[in-house]
Amino acid sequence: MSGGRHRPGERVPAAAYINLVVATVGFALTFWAWNLIAPLAGDFQSRLGFSSFAQSVLVAIPVLVGSLGRVPVGALTDKLGARVMFPLVSALTIIPVLLLIPAAHSYWALCLVGFVLGLGGTTFAIGIPLVNSWFPPAKRGFALGVFGMGMGGTALSGYFSPRLYKDGVNLPYIVVACAIAAFCVLAVLLIRDNPDRVMPTKPLGARLAAAGRIRVTWELSALYAIGFGGVVAFGVYLPTYLKTWYHLSPTDAGTKAAGFALVTVIFRPFGGWLSDRVHPAVVSCAALAFAGTMAVLQSFDPHLYPGGTVFLLCMAAGLGCTSGSVFALVSRVTPVQQVGSVTGIVGAVGGLGGFVPPLVMGAIYSAKSSYAIGFMLLSDLALAGAVYSIARMRTDGDPAKRPAAD
Repeated sequence: MSGGRHRPGERVPAAAYINLVVATVGFALTFWAWNLIAPLAGDFQSRLGFSSFAQSVLVAIPVLVGSLGRVPVGALTDKLGARVMFPLVSALTIIPVLLLIPAAHSYWALCLVGFVLGLGGTTFAIGIPLVNSWFPPAKRGFALGVFGMGMGGTALSGYFSPRLYKDGVNLPYIVVACAIAAFCVLAVLLIRDNPDRVMPTKPLGARLAAAGRIRVTWELSALYAIGFGGVVAFGVYLPTYLKTWYHLSPTDAGTKAAGFALVTVIFRPFGGWLSDRVHPAVVSCAALAFAGTMAVLQSFDPHLYPGGTVFLLCMAAGLGCTSGSVFALVSRVTPVQQVGSVTGIVGAVGGLGGFVPPLVMGAIYSAKSSYAIGFMLLSDLALAGAVYSIARMRTDGDPAKRPAAD
């Protein structure tokens, strides 16, 4: 599902903004569901007595499944449209949310439900092609950035889930399930596919193979794995890091993590907006270099106030901006009928970029009782991505070099 036909200077229809708002709300709610386990993992660990590495595995499982699931979901969205896929996937996400209630008494049950809960992370691959289809190229970067603000669902989870949990151990799951159910009704009533969207004619496997043969699919995947992967990784692991290293309470750690996520939410549309005016590769380079520098400074284990707070929030700004600029580049270089398939692959690899760091951080802390090596690894990746962006990708997006439709 991809871009409709837009003429230069064409007025964006009201339906475009309606779809953008509804899709962003749905993305935020399903992302809250996707991140339900992470803010409560410290309490689960205290009650069930599993190790720090086991906790890292628990919070990483939904990230892994949600990331890989974006590939088929994105391709199905190309075929079936967001009007079908958004309410369907959202409704199915309610099931594992409610299953967390009986699963909370067993580590392995939590892992199993977390596996199914990964479905909530796949709505990203539905919303990107939907928004892409409704907005002309000149406004697409900003629109995709606004939709990307839905990743603020991690901030909602970090802030509200521990507080709801204190008022009732089942309350977070019930609230999220009811909110998603209400959204499903809204989605059925309001989400509409662009009537001019280009319908794919090839089978799912052929479309995914065609998307995989586009060079920039994998280049964008690598950059998104650093930018968005860093956002996801810190979204799920920052509460553990703050609780372990700075000895914050679960509620305070969740609040601080929510602030980190909020900054990424604010800077994602800024990255898209800036990419409408400056080449997205240049924006990605600057943002990744900035985030990498902040990671180096945080590796020296500064006091939380003010140093650690400033460095972590600045890192969030750089990673959020990168997330917006990379998808502005996707819309420039991807054949219109393959946006969903390419989005699925890029989003999957980006999410996988969020799967590995929590495991690495947990393993490094267990072995060395320090997080410094983990932050230095992040800085190395970010700085490498900055160099690659400016050296390799700043010529992409030229209409004369646009890949042919497969």
